Amino acid sequence: MFKGRYLHSVDEKGRVTLPARLRELLGDRFVITQGFDRCLFVYPEAAWDEIERKLQALPLGRADARAFKRLFFANACDGEADRQGRVLLPQHLREHARIDREAMIIGVSERVEIWAREVWEAYSEARAETYEELAEKLEEL
Repeated sequence: MFKGRYLHSVDEKGRVTLPARLRELLGDRFVITQGFDRCLFVYPEAAWDEIERKLQALPLGRADARAFKRLFFANACDGEADRQGRVLLPQHLREHARIDREAMIIGVSERVEIWAREVWEAYSEARAETYEELAEKLEEL
């Protein structure tokens, strides 16, 4: 299970160092794709395979299913850390997440998310006020 948050710099080539603990859980190869709320999702291969199986089951006749699959898979790329633990974030994914100089890397149960520091701070500040309200709503489920 992925958890915690870590602030890391992004170098001029678009590489960010993944924390050792997260790298260990991700394994040698993983998948990076466009996430929601202006972040990137990073999945270990086994979790990615599970998502891929579920998305393959979506009906081809539904336009929204086709569109989601196109965007989700078109923006995905294989990732692996170099000897220093750095991962290259492709330009199109950095642009989507507005990642420039600093990245907040967070563990979210089955995946890792990579956020631009400013975007994460704005998101978490806005959600902090409703944290208890969200918990109460989810309790009803």
